[in-house]
Amino acid sequence: MDIELLRTKFARIGARLQVTEVVGRGQRGAGIDIRADKAGEYFDIRVQPNDSVDYEVVDLQPKLRHLLLLARREDSGKEKFLCGHDERHWFVCAVPERQGVVNVIAAMEALQPAEVRRLAARSLRPKDRLRRRNEAFVRQGEWFFVPATHLAVDDRFVHRNEPISRGNGSKPHMCEFLYRQGGEVVMVCSRHPRGVTITQYRKIVQARPEAAQWGWQSMRRNAAVYVRGRISHPDHKTVVFDNWHRVLMNTEHEAPGSRNVVFLD
Repeated sequence: MDIELLRTKFARIGARLQVTEVVGRGQRGAGIDIRADKAGEYFDIRVQPNDSVDYEVVDLQPKLRHLLLLARREDSGKEKFLCGHDERHWFVCAVPERQGVVNVIAAMEALQPAEVRRLAARSLRPKDRLRRRNEAFVRQGEWFFVPATHLAVDDRFVHRNEPISRGNGSKPHMCEFLYRQGGEVVMVCSRHPRGVTITQYRKIVQARPEAAQWGWQSMRRNAAVYVRGRISHPDHKTVVFDNWHRVLMNTEHEAPGSRNVVFLD
């Protein structure tokens, strides 16, 4: 891995890069992180002493302040990461393995949910399909908001000031009004962040009565989520919707490299 070449290419998009060797239990694990010092934010690629990985920038777009980073690993093959600047901060995002993801534009398209890509292809000019705001959708960070013109909402089930988060320690986006439709009721706690069914929850508590004190919350998994009003996040410009919009998350969770991304927001 040519570290100086990597630093030169990151500098072309206005970013700093540090490559850190991970030693000892007290340090963060291997992966790609966004960290900060007195000079501001920088990309931190952390590798273990015995980690057989080679990083290479395969495409960069200085005007967009984005680049596509390729990681070749002996044990798990290739992983791709979109690194860049979005509104106020640097970010790194694992890219799903789709055919033809060989440059920044293709990576940005691959991160769009299927419904968003269909809407964009049907109603937008190519130059408008990756904008944060257009006639088909609005994007705020990893979330896409699509107008839900014909949605009928039961006001009794509208939540106020509700967070949406992809988990894994990410900072939530706060929604002034939120409405869920469908999905499966699950019980969630810090030990089961992905949730368990009601039947599974009862079995856990029956086997370990102290588990009832684990701070469980009832939530819905795979529900259709809609928002209206102010959607805010400390790293992004607040957006305001007068009408209901369907909430869709980007496709990073489908990427094999997502396990190696530590900090995204």
